[in-house]
Amino acid sequence: MLDLIAPTAHLRSSWLEAFREWPVDGPGARQDGAGPRLAPENGPEGPEEFAAWTERLRGQADPAVPAAPGRVHATYLWIVEDDTYLGAAELRHSLNDFLLEAGGHIGYSVRPSARRRGVATRALAALLPRARALGLDRVLLTCDEDNPGSARTIERNGGVLEDIRSGPYGTRRRYWIDLDLDIDGPGRDQ
Repeated sequence: MLDLIAPTAHLRSSWLEAFREWPVDGPGARQDGAGPRLAPENGPEGPEEFAAWTERLRGQADPAVPAAPGRVHATYLWIVEDDTYLGAAELRHSLNDFLLEAGGHIGYSVRPSARRRGVATRALAALLPRARALGLDRVLLTCDEDNPGSARTIERNGGVLEDIRSGPYGTRRRYWIDLDLDIDGPGRDQ
């Protein structure tokens, strides 16, 4: 059964397995929602570094600790199934100028071997009540124009396309999901 959990050192070996599936660079190399900028400079591969990184990810949600310059508070969650790391999601508690233009409230990614199984759709559906619990009445999600899988995931969860914008971060589709609506899309009933 798919679940969203706080990052944990317990899943280090599964996370490393998934990390090695991602391309090193080029299209598909980004791991949206995984918090790579918060990882140690040499990566979180060692047990101590990995444990410290997962703790840092969990701490990003704490409103008592000021967010770093240019960042907002965010809840990082891992998408897991039976102790297997499938991907990550980041629920940003507010938007700054960059997030309003190109990032949105929610970022997510699914490891290559777990794609095309509805994992992202179910994970996004599970994130929306958490966004509502933060007091958000709607959330912005963006995806690359050339990522139809992500566009479908967002649309299946009630995303309404606002526009498509080109800028320094590429061409992005911008969707809003109204959290006050009771939408019964494929992702919402799981």
